[in-house]
Amino acid sequence: MKLWKRNAVVAAIVLFVCVAVYLNWSYQQDEANVDAGKTLGQATLVGSQTGDPLLQASSAPAESGEPAQPSGTATGYFSTARLNRQQARDSALGMLQDTLNSDASEEAAKANAGAAIETLAASTVSEAQIENLVIAKGYADCVAFISEGGVSVVVSNVENGLQDADVARITEIVMDETGVPASQITIIGAEG
Repeated sequence: MKLWKRNAVVAAIVLFVCVAVYLNWSYQQDEANVDAGKTLGQATLVGSQTGDPLLQASSAPAESGEPAQPSGTATGYFSTARLNRQQARDSALGMLQDTLNSDASEEAAKANAGAAIETLAASTVSEAQIENLVIAKGYADCVAFISEGGVSVVVSNVENGLQDADVARITEIVMDETGVPASQITIIGAEG
């Protein structure tokens, strides 16, 4: 009976990861098609450029005082970071599933692999929640990375850089979502 329950949990986690991958892909497809029109509240600045081709983004806030919307390849950084994170996660998940499905693996190794898959799934959900909540607070884009050593959050920068209020707001979101203490949270502004 335990084997059935464990397999059901693993199957559910794999299903959630697959749904997350599909939703991420679907979301990326929707972003590509949105270029034709404007989103309510989105501002486009003329003549705002940076010399760094990897981090080109508008650096002035919208008239409403909210953080600036990205332009150019700053969004490319966030998309690339998400893609790299997903590829690494898919690779790790594949190795863990191979361990679970292998007849040669010991029961302890299979139990560790199952626990690692559960941790991976929980991290995936938490990262998505952090990203969604930070973006909901008015930041143009965000990518979160959860590891054993803590949580790193990269946020698209505002005109004068991330201020103490921005850091406090993002830290609170991360602490609420993960339970990680503030001392293990790193917040980085993507220059643009």
